[in-house]
Amino acid sequence: MKKLKFGIVGLGLMGGSFALSLKKYELSDLIVGYDHNQSHQKEAIKLNLVDKIVDLDELLQVDVIVLCIPVDAIVAFMPKLTAISKNTTIIDFGSTKKLIVDNIPSSIRKNYIPAHPMTGTEKFGPTAAIDNLYENKTIVLCDLGVCDPLHKTRVLNIFSTIGMNIVQMDSATHDIHACLISHLPHAISFALANTVMRHEDRANITALAGGGFKDMSRIAKSSSNMWVDIFRQNRSNMLDSLDKFDKEMKLIKQMVEDEDYEAMARWMDDANKLHEIL
Repeated sequence: MKKLKFGIVGLGLMGGSFALSLKKYELSDLIVGYDHNQSHQKEAIKLNLVDKIVDLDELLQVDVIVLCIPVDAIVAFMPKLTAISKNTTIIDFGSTKKLIVDNIPSSIRKNYIPAHPMTGTEKFGPTAAIDNLYENKTIVLCDLGVCDPLHKTRVLNIFSTIGMNIVQMDSATHDIHACLISHLPHAISFALANTVMRHEDRANITALAGGGFKDMSRIAKSSSNMWVDIFRQNRSNMLDSLDKFDKEMKLIKQMVEDEDYEAMARWMDDANKLHEIL
């Protein structure tokens, strides 16, 4: 595949790691960065994530623009991209898709690939970038039917080259599934962390917290600003997912109250089947 010029908007974990993947698989002969945070700009250059920092005019001249910023920022930024060439591909990495798709300016809709890499860590900023964040992970591409074949083919080549598993679905369906599989676990982790913090002291947490607790509470370290936005943007699906989870918690509570340990074992065995799928 011909080497392309990439522009990455947002030089944190997702953008920085994607830049490292592009370099690792030699997909680009130039990677430029665009970020309003000056410390992120300096760190991205120091860490060799991008070749240089550019202004908006220069950003619009690249072959592929990748938006690695929060969803609200993506929606606000899209009107600035309407001056691109018909050959420039735009990809966003937003965690919810329907809001983004509904706000894409019509003049760039055929250029635009809504994507969601199902990967990440609880860390953020350029120093969080790692070179294997995307390998063997799933990337969901949404509503590709209206995209120009040039951009669709280009993006499929990029993500397959860096070792991602590609799934296609419409944006509304994505938001339902992403809520259950990604957003709900974060809510559960925040709730678990708060439950323990409100009922245990630091000494007991330090002494008794084992691997299981650490695994389940790890993502409670994630950015509150980012996750408040995600829960707001996917509010309807979030409420539905929380209702579903609440029913399961009520089930286990009832089993404990009734001392129905046979039903409890069956309930746990059903949960064990998830591991077989994974």
